[in-house]
Amino acid sequence: MNKTGRIHSVESFGAADGPGVRYVVFMQGCPMRCKYCHNPDTWDMHGGTEMTAEEIITKAIRYKAYWKNDGGITVSGGEPLSQIDFVTELLKLAKQNGINTAIDTSGVVFSENAGFLEKFDLLMQYTDLVLLDIKEINEERHKLITGHGNKNILRMAEYLSEINKPVWIRHVLVPEYSDFDEDLQKLSEFIRTLKNVEKVEILPYHTLGKFKWETLNIPYELESINPPTQERIKNAEKILL
Repeated sequence: MNKTGRIHSVESFGAADGPGVRYVVFMQGCPMRCKYCHNPDTWDMHGGTEMTAEEIITKAIRYKAYWKNDGGITVSGGEPLSQIDFVTELLKLAKQNGINTAIDTSGVVFSENAGFLEKFDLLMQYTDLVLLDIKEINEERHKLITGHGNKNILRMAEYLSEINKPVWIRHVLVPEYSDFDEDLQKLSEFIRTLKNVEKVEILPYHTLGKFKWETLNIPYELESINPPTQERIKNAEKILL
């Protein structure tokens, strides 16, 4: 097969997208519109550069010596599950080359309809780790942040637990949007119902991607929001970790 995927960019030495040193493939296209997104240039489903899985693996393998025992490839985005057929082909080829694989996903396109679930189960055969971003446990606040509800995302977390797929849960801490003690507590309680969570990561909100919004002429609604204080970060760590 020579199916192509739409690729936004790659990072050769990723250190924040799974265990060890990672070759990170950022897929193009995302249905979410997170107010703090640092890659709004990945939203367009028709943008990016078309590449085959073979082209990506050939480039990635050049860095294999740096991965040691725990590094590998992480597919991020954008939203990788929006190109699930291509990502499956990519990770299948990675496993054939002995490469550790991870997916960083919001879970927004997850569905239990037979057509999607069949594809998702196949993808999971070639996925060693899922980095699942839970933006907010409260659905109304989740909609405010992302433009989407979270029921199917939480269901995806439960499904991954049922199939015992290793997961890291990630939560972006944004003052006035996703930093509420009661919600952090509910998120903690939800995570404790899952049997497959290896790690919980708190990602403090930052404004490093703001210039991309300006370049794309998209109004940046969080102009008045500052990154969380060390006190609030420690508070979240106390509740979630």
